[in-house]
Amino acid sequence: MKRNLSEKNIREVVVYCASSPHIGEAYFDIARQLGKVLANNDITCITGGGKQGLMGAVNDSVLENGGKVKGIIPQFMIDSGWCHPQLSELVVTESMHERKFLMAKQSDAAVALPGGFGTLEELAEILTWKQLGLYKNAVVILNINGYYDPLLAMFDKMICEKFLHHNYRNLWQVVDSPDKAIEYLQNGEVWNPSFTKYDKKEL
Repeated sequence: MKRNLSEKNIREVVVYCASSPHIGEAYFDIARQLGKVLANNDITCITGGGKQGLMGAVNDSVLENGGKVKGIIPQFMIDSGWCHPQLSELVVTESMHERKFLMAKQSDAAVALPGGFGTLEELAEILTWKQLGLYKNAVVILNINGYYDPLLAMFDKMICEKFLHHNYRNLWQVVDSPDKAIEYLQNGEVWNPSFTKYDKKEL
C-alpha cells in the first residue's frame, strides 16, 4: 500500500549525520541539499543540535530556506560550545541516551547521511528498534559516493548467514539523493509493524 506525504503525516524527520568538519565537500553539498528539500516540504528537521560538520550544514540549510530545526542536545555539549546558535527549538537533555530516545520518539521518519561512530550507532539503534517493533517509521540511508557500501554488504552477510531474517531487508531504504529520500517518504510502502523479531518465525 502506498500513501502520499500528507496521508503519512510526516512532519518531523530526524537526520543522523557527521559532526566532523574535515570531510569532503561533496558530503556538505548533499547535506545542504537535504536541508533545502526538508524546508521546501515543510518538514521540521530534528538533529543533535550541533553547529559543525554535516549537522551544522543541514541545520544552516534548513534555516536559510525558511524551515525549522529542532536540536536535541545534552548539556555537556552545550557547555563545550558545540550547540548551533540559531535553532528554531532547543531541547536540552541530561544524557546521550535521553537525547537519542527523544530524537527517535519525536520523529516521523529517520534519514542517515554519512557519519562516524555516532551516526553508525544511531542508525544501528533505530534499525534495532524497528526490528523489535519499537519504531515503525521509515529509515532512509543516503548512500553518497558509495559511503555505506561496506555496511550494506555487512547487512547482506547478516541475512545470508541467517543472523537476520530476509524480510528485514525492508527495514531500511537506500537512496543516493535527497530528492529520492523525500520521494520515498512520500510514496514508499509502509512497514508492517506486525513483523517483528518476536513473531516466532524461524530465520
